[in-house]
Amino acid sequence: MISSGVWAECIPLSKAHDLKEVPTVASLPTAASAPETMKSALQKIGYLGSVPCSYKSTPMAAHFELHIEQGPHLVSAGQRVGVVTAVQAYRWFRLNVIGRDTHTGTTAFEHRADALYAFARMMVRAREVAAGRGCLASVGIIEAKPGSVNTVPGQVSFSLDIRGPETELVAEVEKELRRDFDEIAAAEGAGIGKPCRVEWTLDFDSPAVKFHDECIECVQQSAHAVVADASVADPKSLVRPIMSGAGHDSVFTSKRVPTSMIFVPCKDGLSHHPEEFCSADDCATGASVILQAVVRYDRRRFA
Repeated sequence: MISSGVWAECIPLSKAHDLKEVPTVASLPTAASAPETMKSALQKIGYLGSVPCSYKSTPMAAHFELHIEQGPHLVSAGQRVGVVTAVQAYRWFRLNVIGRDTHTGTTAFEHRADALYAFARMMVRAREVAAGRGCLASVGIIEAKPGSVNTVPGQVSFSLDIRGPETELVAEVEKELRRDFDEIAAAEGAGIGKPCRVEWTLDFDSPAVKFHDECIECVQQSAHAVVADASVADPKSLVRPIMSGAGHDSVFTSKRVPTSMIFVPCKDGLSHHPEEFCSADDCATGASVILQAVVRYDRRRFA
């Protein structure tokens, strides 16, 4: 989504170029000490480019995007095409829980300000609050310091991903979690007068997006045409309207031009996983739908 964000002028080019890689087990210790930037990585492979990336200098009439669903709805229902009507809202945060390092063998529970224990309670609470509002909350990155088997962690950094069908719902979950996390932190270490504290940093904020009605209609008509010959009682049942749970380039393009998306099933609903897979038939179905959607939209433009 970085390139589309630059194209839509929602992300400054300099900010995109300065993005740094997240260190992984495979890239340590190099990535931790000298992380690769987006710009340096592009330079290495000769893809930095010189053509301005902007909707003003390189405009489009509309944007249609084909993607695997990255979830289980289509494959579970035996459906072939998802007509994407919207993308849910999400916010990414980095949080630090600061407590106090102490010896595990000599410090009783009531004398600890255990940052990792406080974090564990926060992670559970995030799921409870999100579920109660029809949203999602996930932790994907955790780092506990000092990282010693016999030391109570005095600091924990973690990521928090909050998603929901409406921007307002995500904001409500965040508000409730900020309050609850403060309470959890204050309770850990309160007995010794040295409670934990928690710090929040917002990394990314993507409000909910509703796609263009005419583009959606073109996708839906094309999907129905592509599956019309299927040997089922009602071929239209193979097509479903769907909200995207993941962010896509279409989030940014929709801010500048009419936009919609097409989803096709992926095996077991898996994505961001080595076993991510889409069959050749489903790929062909998606390609046919997006081709017809573009043609339909162009015919409307020039009618």
